[in-house]
Amino acid sequence: MSSQGPLAGMKVIELAHIMAGPACGMMLADMGADVIKVEKPDGDDSRRFLPPEINGESAAYLMMNRNKRGIALNLKDPDAISALGKLLEDADVVIENYRHDTMERLGLGYDTLRKRNPKLVYCAISGFGRTGPYAERGGFDLIAQGMSGLMSITGEGPGRPPVKPGAPISDITAGFLAALGCVSAYSHAQKTGQGQMVDTSLFEAGISLTYWQSAIAFATGESPGALGSAHPLNAPYQSFRTRDGWINIGAANQRNWMRLLEIIDAPELGSDPRFETNLARMQHLQELVPILESHFMQHDTQDWLDRMEAAGLPAGPVMTISEMHNDPQALARDMIVETDHPRAGAVKAIGLPIKFSDTPGAVTTPAPTLGQHGAEILTEHGYSQDQIRSLEEKGALIAS
Repeated sequence: MSSQGPLAGMKVIELAHIMAGPACGMMLADMGADVIKVEKPDGDDSRRFLPPEINGESAAYLMMNRNKRGIALNLKDPDAISALGKLLEDADVVIENYRHDTMERLGLGYDTLRKRNPKLVYCAISGFGRTGPYAERGGFDLIAQGMSGLMSITGEGPGRPPVKPGAPISDITAGFLAALGCVSAYSHAQKTGQGQMVDTSLFEAGISLTYWQSAIAFATGESPGALGSAHPLNAPYQSFRTRDGWINIGAANQRNWMRLLEIIDAPELGSDPRFETNLARMQHLQELVPILESHFMQHDTQDWLDRMEAAGLPAGPVMTISEMHNDPQALARDMIVETDHPRAGAVKAIGLPIKFSDTPGAVTTPAPTLGQHGAEILTEHGYSQDQIRSLEEKGALIAS
């Protein structure tokens, strides 16, 4: 799998499943790294996230594992552990999201691996991190979202039930933070020859998304609550109902506020003491919203969008996922891509959200079938065909 992306030449072993670890590996693979995904005999758990499926293949698995090569090893077998150790001997990065002591029990913990491969970057993703009183706890996105404070600031307002953001944002953000950590540590290793541990967690990923709300709590001593789609510091900056749908308005400074009043033909609001300044608008937000919505309900969403674009006011529709998939900007930025899977056929996926002028990353290959590249990978690491056949026969290596 040759690549011209910025990480071409980086070799990554992914010992991760479901979301956070695979998201990290996916980002590295999309940017050109050779990511070898090591699965257990029955595969990544996301292979069983059904429905939905595409010709029998899990849509969830296909999304998170494109651009990777796959090998399936039964790590209960010493020969499979030995094969994994062989893969790690010349790797640049290993990603794992196992329980905290799993790799140590396999004889492949960080302290052991760094002696065998001093330049190795060892990336551990967990629920709560490798240190602290919660280090041994397992973690899931839902738990991290609740404990990080995210669910206390998400939802329609006071007195309503806690709401989890629709996307597994602690999982995905942890994966992206891990990828940043891997690239940073890899850069250091390239200069010094010394790898290191990269340690991040779903809990910390969730905390990192509370910058504005934490700033408020630090300054006031009070925890901000849920505001629906509104902003905790600026107004009006939220969704409003129109005659045929919803529109997001970003009138987050005084100049844009005055532009908005011109667009909706409500100049009197500019001199209303409740709304003259951002501070006043935040204090009287519950009064401001129904007044503005009464104006927006007079026209369709697209009509308002045309007016706001002409006036230079930031605004946008609230689109469904399928509408986003067909949006011309998403398509122009290659955020919707397609690969040809040997079983599922044509599979659409989300593209790489980072663009490079000279070394562009790309989504070029589909997620591997279980064990698809096992023989190929072991051959590259010095195994003969007889040795590979022997591993298959004893169940240490799962053939495609």
